[in-house]
Amino acid sequence: MSGPRVLYFDLETSPILCWTWGLFKQNIGIPQIVRDSHLLTWAAKWAGEDAVMYDSLPAHDLYKKEPFNDIHIVESMWHLLNEADIVIAQNGDKFDVPKINAAFFKHDLTPPSTYRTVDTLKIARGALRLTSNKLDWMARFVGEAGKIKTDFDLWTGCINGEKKAWDNMVKYNIKDVTILEDVYTKLAPWSKAHPNHALYTDDNEMVCTTCGSNKLVRQGHAYTSLGKFQQYQCKDCGKWLRSRKNVASRKNLLTNVI
Repeated sequence: MSGPRVLYFDLETSPILCWTWGLFKQNIGIPQIVRDSHLLTWAAKWAGEDAVMYDSLPAHDLYKKEPFNDIHIVESMWHLLNEADIVIAQNGDKFDVPKINAAFFKHDLTPPSTYRTVDTLKIARGALRLTSNKLDWMARFVGEAGKIKTDFDLWTGCINGEKKAWDNMVKYNIKDVTILEDVYTKLAPWSKAHPNHALYTDDNEMVCTTCGSNKLVRQGHAYTSLGKFQQYQCKDCGKWLRSRKNVASRKNLLTNVI
């Protein structure tokens, strides 16, 4: 049984370098920008595979001559997204996806092949009432190891070309992807708008819309205002599903006007 190519990914970017007259409530104008943000590293992982992939500026010879030119790691990220059917990221819809798209635009790359996105932040906000929806908190909340502790020195160290800082940035980025997968696995059945895995298979076997498993168990019925549908639960991820066939036999059902 085939299925979608699902990619977890996370970006680490540099801060914007600019001139400013103060620390609080500053309105930064374009002429004050000395150097715009650029990509430092990325980490990614294909669902169902153990290896975590990554790339960073110092991994390329160009870094020695142009340490802020991110063209090569932008290109390597493009190739991954071009293969993906579904992309999963924390706050990906607001940050990671548009941020990498901006980098593609900057380097005159065409959009990668279309893919659907799953944003773990949106799932948490839409279905749960957590103390915090940050990835670190959600990981610890479900008993997993959280993010690697760091501070702004890590970013300034990379900007200054410190090897130890770059090594730690890559480790930090990789860790974010591994805990993203842990959090997503537990969040996924709570999603109300998850891309349908069944659309990526070529056979007629019923599979879970969220994880693609065929381990489905009949569990009563789901009801709408005018319909009754066979209900199923996925035994792998726990997602509740229903058939599209209305099994209500009555023809004299009424519906509300107001």
